[in-house]
Amino acid sequence: MSAPITVVASTNVYGDIAKQIGGDKVQVTSIITDPEQDPHSYEANTQNQLALSKAKLVIENGGGYDDFVDTMLKAANNPSAQLLNAVTISGKTAPAGGELNEHVWYDFPSMAKLADQISTALGKADTADAAAFTANAEAFKQKLATLQGQEADVAKTAKGTAVAITEPVPGYLLEACGLVNATPEEFAEAVEEGDDVSPKVLAETLALFSGKKVQALVYNEQTAGPQTEKVKQAATDNGIPVVPVTETLPAGKDYVGWMTGNLDTLDKALGR
Repeated sequence: MSAPITVVASTNVYGDIAKQIGGDKVQVTSIITDPEQDPHSYEANTQNQLALSKAKLVIENGGGYDDFVDTMLKAANNPSAQLLNAVTISGKTAPAGGELNEHVWYDFPSMAKLADQISTALGKADTADAAAFTANAEAFKQKLATLQGQEADVAKTAKGTAVAITEPVPGYLLEACGLVNATPEEFAEAVEEGDDVSPKVLAETLALFSGKKVQALVYNEQTAGPQTEKVKQAATDNGIPVVPVTETLPAGKDYVGWMTGNLDTLDKALGR
């Protein structure tokens, strides 16, 4: 039996997807695994540097989300590693006059494209098992299709419903569910960048809840701070359901189970 293909992923989201496609033919190291850790502020350690130096396949999100991977890979002196960039693979670009939402793992069509690319890359590293990788990728894409069907079901009754967010993380999923983000753009941008929200923008955001202008708050637990806590409290005080989301995979979950849970919680919050 040949040695497993060494794979390094920037987060356990991509690590899990690689494992589902590679099965027991891959050995996966995920750099960020803790839902309490903000990937934007990650600092490399020697253990991860070593893993990258031996990796046959490296999977990063891209789009400025996990630039530490490129920095570490250069330092690892491993030019033969295949590198997959999820944002590039997704084909998504910034809207005119706006910024790219780089959180493409909340977009199921993008993850289907990534699955194909992972399958191809693993097949290059292990040609004998290429057919198995292709079959596993197809099985994974069938699960993604089920998730897309779940989104479509939400959209049937919830299309046009206004919700609030603390950060753009779940944006693609909300769009696919036909939901409208009513949060001032400056609020979500400031939270994502780790900046303070201006009093004016904070007041506008809080008014969404006191004025019952939104039906749910989708709350990124990984970038919680005093101002997002105020928003969460305002939602709770006004009887607006809070839907928690994270950027990395919670313990004991796989990607499909995690996203199914997110959609179920959102569906319930919308009162369907």
